[in-house]
Amino acid sequence: MSAQDRLAKINSMFYPKSVAVIGASARPGSVGNDLIKNLVKDYSGKIFPVNPKGGEILGVQAYPSLLDVPGDVDLVVVSVPAKAVPDVVEQCKTKKVQGIVIISAGFKEMGHEGLERERSLTQQVQEAGIPLIGPNCLGIINPEKGIALNASFASKISLEGSLAFISQSGALCTSVLDFAEARQMGFSKFVSFGNKADVKEVDLLEYLAEDPKTKVIAMYLEDISDGKRFIKIASDILWKKGKPILCLKSGRSAEGAKAVSSHTGSLAGSDRVYDALLTQSGVQRVNTIAELFDRAALYTTQPLPKGRRLAIITNAGGPGIMATDAAVNAGLKLAQISDETKAALKAAMPEAASLRNPVDVLGDAKHDRYEIAVKTIMNDPNVDMGMVILTPQSMTDSDKIGEILPPVIAECGKPVVCAFMGVADVKDGVSALLAGGVPNYSFPEDGIKALGAAADLVDFEGLGNREYVALTDCDKAKADKIINDFLGNENEKYLTQADCRELFACYKLPLLKSGVATSADEAAKIVENIGSKVVMKVMSADVKHKFDAGGVLLNIDGPAAAKDAYAKIFENVEKAVPGAKIDGILIEQMAEKGVEVILGCNRDGSFGPLMMFGLGGTLVELLKDVSFRLAPMWKSSADRMIREIKTFKVLDGYRGAAKCDIAAVQETLLRLSTMVCNHPEIAECDINPLIVHAEGKGCSVADSRVMLKRK
Repeated sequence: MSAQDRLAKINSMFYPKSVAVIGASARPGSVGNDLIKNLVKDYSGKIFPVNPKGGEILGVQAYPSLLDVPGDVDLVVVSVPAKAVPDVVEQCKTKKVQGIVIISAGFKEMGHEGLERERSLTQQVQEAGIPLIGPNCLGIINPEKGIALNASFASKISLEGSLAFISQSGALCTSVLDFAEARQMGFSKFVSFGNKADVKEVDLLEYLAEDPKTKVIAMYLEDISDGKRFIKIASDILWKKGKPILCLKSGRSAEGAKAVSSHTGSLAGSDRVYDALLTQSGVQRVNTIAELFDRAALYTTQPLPKGRRLAIITNAGGPGIMATDAAVNAGLKLAQISDETKAALKAAMPEAASLRNPVDVLGDAKHDRYEIAVKTIMNDPNVDMGMVILTPQSMTDSDKIGEILPPVIAECGKPVVCAFMGVADVKDGVSALLAGGVPNYSFPEDGIKALGAAADLVDFEGLGNREYVALTDCDKAKADKIINDFLGNENEKYLTQADCRELFACYKLPLLKSGVATSADEAAKIVENIGSKVVMKVMSADVKHKFDAGGVLLNIDGPAAAKDAYAKIFENVEKAVPGAKIDGILIEQMAEKGVEVILGCNRDGSFGPLMMFGLGGTLVELLKDVSFRLAPMWKSSADRMIREIKTFKVLDGYRGAAKCDIAAVQETLLRLSTMVCNHPEIAECDINPLIVHAEGKGCSVADSRVMLKRK
């Protein structure tokens, strides 16, 4: 089945002309009964309950088997014991249905036997060419007018909207539906895909990319099936379709990852891998359901901002200050209100009103004052976005303010959010805001964070250099031979810094002059040939932390000093790591002064090489100030991972220091990324430190290690 045919069948699942429920039941409270009840209540197509007893269920004729159903069936929803599912699938194949949703549990989440059952099910539906959502899921919902499909056992259909929500957890879906209804938020499509035996999150993303009813996509994921395909599809959705994607990915902690595995049977990967994958895909990761809907409420109702300049309009000083603090934390700037705008405000506001940003319209402000303030301020060319705060005073007509703001905000063409603070006193006003398409937040900070995320999204949408870098000056064939020669008949081998040099040279990584000595006299000759001060380092797979073991001596000057240093290193290592096997002493030209950073790679089994960058040296494990991306990388990925570490200012000329050669680090990252992609035998690689010199003077590999493993 072609990809287009498969997408067409998935579309038929959301727009079926007929639905059969296998396992339909007349017993109230059962899943089979709830499925029929939901369909009877809302769905506009034909409904076919299937139960061995036949008869009627909720006034609809039931049939003993799917094969007894007259005419065509587009969608089959299955709620029978897991052991009975294969026979149902065979009936679906005979009936030529377009898609199957399996609600039933009892598959890979139940352990080995369930896993084998699920593998067999996957093979069965793929051979039949029938897309399957599930098993172990809540079902699917399409609330679009004219179809109103609730093929789930959720208590009611959702409101219609432009947000698509897909979830690996069925139980979470019912809470999300309730939460969204309270915020008057609707959905274009709502999918619980459970164990994703066949249709996976990437398939649904590919479908939603083309769905004209979907403006924003939100996801709850416990794992990602195909990292490379996910990056391709998700990044196209943002950069080609202009649809934001939000993701709540569980399993951040080690304990959470274990819970994920026991919950769905999926193997959760390293959270840092997922962070890198989502970032490269253009997906915004959130930490909570509330945060997900805070952003979705903005993205589905308001235009995206053209800049980061925020205007705050409030009737109380304290909340205005809270919003200002939140704006700074979110990377926004307080807009400078123009003199013309201040003059217009002064003519319409009480004398005591503050016309500086935040603009305080005072506690006695009613709808007319709010209307003038919002209209005047949001039309200021210095303002990119707005936050309107209301605290309910005895004279505040919050219901009327909620009514007049939506058309004013729509007319300005800029994103504006509200924070009507309170519950009962502002209920009617909030309802009017939401009905008018203006998101409201219980507290200003939440709305400000959403605006900050929108500004970040705009920056990311404008990201250039999104092409994979092709290096033409590398010698892959020679590197292949070096790796094969090193491994020989072994399955894995650790390469010391000296061993790495020949491999690194194939990819033109910035190496220093060096040599390896196996005697004191040889050390003296190497130092004489290098002709400058050197560093001498022990070469031993048994010595992991060379500095701590006294295996590194700096600023060795001249042949005589080299002989003494050679003996001293052997003496130090013997004391620190008794019995360590020493292969020799690496003697390397001392690099010019600079900032020490670390570059690394760890090959994740699911998604490929994970690249790392951070401030390096001996404190890297303590500071853990590092960033990650999956290889291969775009040029922009290398640049962003350098700039996003907390200590980037150290590289960028902190407190008057010379700026470092960031372009050279970027190129080194891309060369290392190319190397590890070309050679899957590279299981781990660390360059620590890479010494970054002043701008224009490049960088130097000062220490490195590589672990090779057979594929």
